[in-house]
Amino acid sequence: MSISTELDTRSSLRWLWRQLTSMRTALILLLLLGIASIPGSIFPQRSQNPLKVNDYFKNYPGSAKFLDQLYMFDVYSSPWFSAIYILLFISLIGCVLPRTFEHLKGIGAKPPLTPKNLNRMEFHTESNLGTLDQAEIWFKKHHFRIRRESGSISAEKGFMRETGNLLFHLSLVLILVGVGIGSLFGMKGDAIINVGERFINIPTSYDVMSFGKLQTEKTLNPFAITATDFKATYDLITGAPSDYKLTVNVADPVGSKEVSKIVRVNSPLTFGSTKVYLQANGYSPLVTVRDKSGEVKYQGAVIFLPQDGNLTSIGAIKVPDMEPQVGLIGSFVPTFARNSERGAFSTYPEVLDPRLLVSIWIGDLGLDSGIPQSVYRLDTSDMERIGLKTLKLNETYNFGEGSITLEGWTPWVNLQIVKDPGKIYALLGSILAILGLLMSLFTRSRRIWVKENVDKSGIEVAGLAKNSAPGLELEIASLVKEMRG
Repeated sequence: MSISTELDTRSSLRWLWRQLTSMRTALILLLLLGIASIPGSIFPQRSQNPLKVNDYFKNYPGSAKFLDQLYMFDVYSSPWFSAIYILLFISLIGCVLPRTFEHLKGIGAKPPLTPKNLNRMEFHTESNLGTLDQAEIWFKKHHFRIRRESGSISAEKGFMRETGNLLFHLSLVLILVGVGIGSLFGMKGDAIINVGERFINIPTSYDVMSFGKLQTEKTLNPFAITATDFKATYDLITGAPSDYKLTVNVADPVGSKEVSKIVRVNSPLTFGSTKVYLQANGYSPLVTVRDKSGEVKYQGAVIFLPQDGNLTSIGAIKVPDMEPQVGLIGSFVPTFARNSERGAFSTYPEVLDPRLLVSIWIGDLGLDSGIPQSVYRLDTSDMERIGLKTLKLNETYNFGEGSITLEGWTPWVNLQIVKDPGKIYALLGSILAILGLLMSLFTRSRRIWVKENVDKSGIEVAGLAKNSAPGLELEIASLVKEMRG
């Protein structure tokens, strides 16, 4: 009874393995992986934008709780996505590797023997002229693999078609390996810094960051970057950017002698496997906020986020030290223009005629509630608006509880710090996959046999084209023509 049960278990496991490693299952899993990634582009992800996730919970508390149980905000680290990914990986390996080993064994193998009845093959032709020696010369000239027996020749061409097919599928495995390495040992983060400020590669310097499964804060490269100058060049007619140039002083590691370097959009800084990209730019208005007595309560550059290609930007200024607390919602316009439809907007991304539009609010900023807040937004639910003003450069606005002065501006840049050790494997896999696909599509696989009649009075020629690839008839005609010639 136990032997029967053991055999049944083995048979079931063997059947399951055959089903999992079939090409049909691999294609289904690949389709499922694509479908499973769709929620990641619909719902905000904690690893990429936790603030948007918090906003979603705030706006849709009921559905957000349900979606969170389904890992909709952590799609790519969810158990169900990981299960599909791992099953696809196993399926491809189990499907492709055995075929690869068989293919490698067949590299040096001779073509199959000539069939007895060639008249059953494609484009069967008989001729009274020609010899096997002539046929062998033609086959060698056209790069066929040849097997010559007594009274017949078996020739084969297009062995690289299966090589390309297997290379394509093995490349998919390499791409999955690269993605897996990146998700385990990679990290990604964004940090906005004003020109003149210093960025140190520690977690508290980042605005947003995410680690791979096997990475921690201790694995960060100890480097520091000081932004010393930024120059953006724009087309005078369209306003489209033509060049970004960021000058930085780099200390690697922190505390070492600084070296000046240039960063451009397609020319990142490199620290081992970590790259620092110049991602975006904008402006930070320089403001000073004073209370009724004239004491400075806030002074500095406030990062505003661009809303269009001409860098019309919005931001928030929070002054919790004033009594009552003061918050300002602002819009910075580099080159000011206004109309009845759009209101105030910028007509060019460079600072030519700047304005700062501010809305002043007093009340509770909500900083002591324990709920995380965005530094770029102001929660006005417990506040009252007391003023609205458009400020020119060096202009001061007194709003009763104090005053605000626009003293200038400074550029800011968004640095994207990426550590992706699996990227090189994914890139190599993509290149090899394209190469394998081209080999598979443009290589024609066929077999041609030449055989003497029983009485050796003539020659029979026939062939077989795999996958009904065109061109076999022309090749047989060319072979017969040369033999007759």
